[in-house]
Amino acid sequence: MIRVIRGVRDILPGEAVQWQSVEAEARRIFGLYGFHELRTPIMERTELFARAVGETSDIVEKEMYSFPDRKGASISLRPEGTASVVRSFMENGFERQLPWKVFYMGPMFRYERPQKGRYRQFHQIGCELFGPQGPLADAEMMAMAMRYLGQIGLAEGLTLELNSLGCPACRPAYREKLTSYLESKKEALCGHCQSRMDRNPLRILDCKTPGCREIAQSAPHMKEHLCDDCQSHFDGLLAHLDGMQLPYQINPLMVRGLDYYNRTAFEITTGDLGAQNAVAAGGRYDRLVADMGGRAMPAIGFAMGVERLVLLLGEQNQTTPPAPSVYMVVAGPEAEAVALAAAESIRGADITLEVNLQGGGMRNQMKKAARSGAAITVIIGDHEAAQKVAQCKVMESGEQQEISLADLPERLKSDLK
Repeated sequence: MIRVIRGVRDILPGEAVQWQSVEAEARRIFGLYGFHELRTPIMERTELFARAVGETSDIVEKEMYSFPDRKGASISLRPEGTASVVRSFMENGFERQLPWKVFYMGPMFRYERPQKGRYRQFHQIGCELFGPQGPLADAEMMAMAMRYLGQIGLAEGLTLELNSLGCPACRPAYREKLTSYLESKKEALCGHCQSRMDRNPLRILDCKTPGCREIAQSAPHMKEHLCDDCQSHFDGLLAHLDGMQLPYQINPLMVRGLDYYNRTAFEITTGDLGAQNAVAAGGRYDRLVADMGGRAMPAIGFAMGVERLVLLLGEQNQTTPPAPSVYMVVAGPEAEAVALAAAESIRGADITLEVNLQGGGMRNQMKKAARSGAAITVIIGDHEAAQKVAQCKVMESGEQQEISLADLPERLKSDLK
């Protein structure tokens, strides 16, 4: 038997019900804020992610699924959603329709070590906002993310963590101080962080190796080296969050795993998932559109992992899909065509119905009806087909009555209410 690839998994029918609920609530909540759904390709040119995510990021260096197509072009399965959204924004000329508000949902792919809540094919729900440059947009995005998580039942135990990553005006001076500090600790850094010293020392603060994390605790903090504009932006954000009475914590070590972030960075974390504790994460990326060939464009976004949301909701072991409202027993060869037509008319009344398609005697079919969990069983045999009627049995009480096929959909609809 061929088994599923390591790091990916089936989403079984019962669990998919929870996924559908999570996705439907995202569409509802994000719609309240004026966001519309965007669907981007699963495959993109590898260059898109190298330029957007950063060539020194773990994603590009170690985790992307990349391969040549038949003409030799390098193609990658998307490891995150923002790069594709930016490409779509630029390619379709939406810079003339600001603000541009979109959300997306779908699978992403990274070659990581599988662990609780983390897979090599994983699913994200994300939002991106282009145009507004002030802290008001940052605060509203965070409020929206927290409202969504609260609406799906995850309000308890969540923490909104914030940091400012500065901008090109203030980050170079900070980078020099950080590099000087890290040089004095270089021998104690892991090999990967040592290789990052010259390319992107800020990413060392994000390393999960215990020794590197200890060194990061005493490193200079970006929030202490912000320029006046970045400090004003961050102060404005905190004032807006205070005004909405939205609790937060400032985390000076948060740098996020992607190189395109500037100024605001945030994560919504939980204590219920172990070391991988982020439920949602994002930030501002005001230079990304320009870096990818467009004109300068303020932007901010966030993403959340659906697997982690479902895990926190406690439905990971759900394996039974919801029961049909009606089960139909078909007893006799003459009844089959009549039963199928009756079933279609019942479904036309928005009633979920399962027809027994495997034959068998009456006793066997009634056992299947009981196991289905349906509230009502409709029985159509050769005699009922000839008389254009059906026997309807309420499973809980055992009460049974004969109803004409013409009246069946409305009677069932009324009885099920």
